Amino acid sequence: MSDSFRARLRALPDFPENLPDFDPAAAPQDPAELFRQWLSDALAAGVRQPHAFSLATADGGGHVSSRMLILKDIDDDGGWQFATSRTSRKGGELAENPNAAMNFYWPELGRQIRVAGAVVELSRQASAADWDARPASGGSANPQWQLYALKPREIEFWQARADRHHIRHRMVF
Repeated sequence: MSDSFRARLRALPDFPENLPDFDPAAAPQDPAELFRQWLSDALAAGVRQPHAFSLATADGGGHVSSRMLILKDIDDDGGWQFATSRTSRKGGELAENPNAAMNFYWPELGRQIRVAGAVVELSRQASAADWDARPASGGSANPQWQLYALKPREIEFWQARADRHHIRHRMVF
């Protein structure tokens, strides 16, 4: 059974031939600017929810988990913002181990962006404003809601190529 499943996986289609080109030497030095350009490209290509990313966290014992979230903003200090309840699993893991990694993936363009670094809690006021801006908040307060900013130690922009000579543009801070 395993061999047929493996064959089935190997037979799945790979990246399309008409992927965008990417020259890291010509890319903006500011990763936030490059991300905004790639996000605009994703929107133009019809990518659904291009602001969604997988967030990987680990508890104090190093046990890793991941889930999908929505990017809220990239602030002037270079923090990549997201939010969750302090009482959620990810909130607890971030309290124990304030390091995380984000991964954006846009298969239509053969692109992914990986952002890894330390996570800090933003102010109660910023968290309350973020909660209030949610369509489902209904004007009620949620004191457990927390806005976070991931401060990158590294960011990698990855562009697939049909010939499988993928392009990686890694920035370390």
